[in-house]
Amino acid sequence: MKKVNSVEEYIKTNNHWQKELEFLRSLVLKTELNEAIKWSAPVYELHGKNVLGLGAFKNHFCIWFFNGVFLKDEQNILVNAQENKTKGLRQMRFNAFDEVNTVLVLAYVKEAIENQRAGKEIKVVRKGKTVVIPQELKTVLNDDQDLQLAFSALTPGKQREYCEYISSAKREATKISRLEKIIPMILNGVALNDKYKNC
Repeated sequence: MKKVNSVEEYIKTNNHWQKELEFLRSLVLKTELNEAIKWSAPVYELHGKNVLGLGAFKNHFCIWFFNGVFLKDEQNILVNAQENKTKGLRQMRFNAFDEVNTVLVLAYVKEAIENQRAGKEIKVVRKGKTVVIPQELKTVLNDDQDLQLAFSALTPGKQREYCEYISSAKREATKISRLEKIIPMILNGVALNDKYKNC
């Protein structure tokens, strides 16, 4: 995903969902949340803590709830984008403008705000060695929200494998070619050695 510097630019870049994103944005801006750009996408915060974000994909647009696991979801509409991997994130997906129920969206958004105010959030506890992300990979992750989400959903062990794979390359050209090789694998949630046993 191309790096964007404003919400307007993000919406313009995703013009196949422009009207839909503008509408969701207008709903969220009715609340007390502050708007920011993180991972080249709109993110909405309460006192510096991420509460939700807007996303646009080829076949759907959505609201990401960073701690959506705590939402009651009585309508059973939230999606875990990576079952058994993603702990806190939940997605409210739409395939068309007329699927957006204003009252329902605002109810979920307000509940997410209250949960954040109450301090309900997933605490990430890392066991064993810490994951040191090499600068080359960090730059790519910062520029691509989908990749960032997919990478954070990997186990620390899988994250370490990818980081070491990039760090161990001596030449810059090798690092770049390795990066290009692993991006689709990270997006698919697979481990480095699932495919490249002899790299």
